[in-house]
Amino acid sequence: MTAKAGRLSWALALAVAVVVLAVDQSSKTWALQRLAGRDPIHVLGSLQLALSFNSGVAFSLGQGSGLAVVPIALAVVLVVVFVARSLPGRLAATSVGLVVGGAVGNLVDRLLRSHDGAVVDFIDLQWWPVFNAADAAIVVGGILLALVSMRRADPSAPKGRSGPGTPPPAAKEAEAPCR
Repeated sequence: MTAKAGRLSWALALAVAVVVLAVDQSSKTWALQRLAGRDPIHVLGSLQLALSFNSGVAFSLGQGSGLAVVPIALAVVLVVVFVARSLPGRLAATSVGLVVGGAVGNLVDRLLRSHDGAVVDFIDLQWWPVFNAADAAIVVGGILLALVSMRRADPSAPKGRSGPGTPPPAAKEAEAPCR
């Protein structure tokens, strides 16, 4: 990957992270203003919006850990960025942006909102733990990053850029001249 392509990938990752952070924080602010002290809002099927606070980690595990999660979240961000350095392409950059933006969004909650280190959650499927936009971005980004990593590990996978709209690699010319 060229230096310019590398800079563009990191710029894309940063842009995605900023958008995820903005969507996450604005949706949590909305949830705090509109959902506090009221019954859940039914949206569609089992989906409802109901304010809750998660002082644990993913899927409400480790309730009460609050600020103790911060070093773990920072370590996850560093590992994702380190691992993703070797993954070229827009999909890898987008995946990193999703994970980093989501992790930073939840860190902002833990460090700057006054909920004793808890994260604001409000998307309730009623059959899954309540979550927020940052959580969704982390999960989607993590899945995409795993897929990109597996594809990269596949020796038959084409090297270099990949993704929608990318032409397939050119076929090799025959090594022996035609006679």
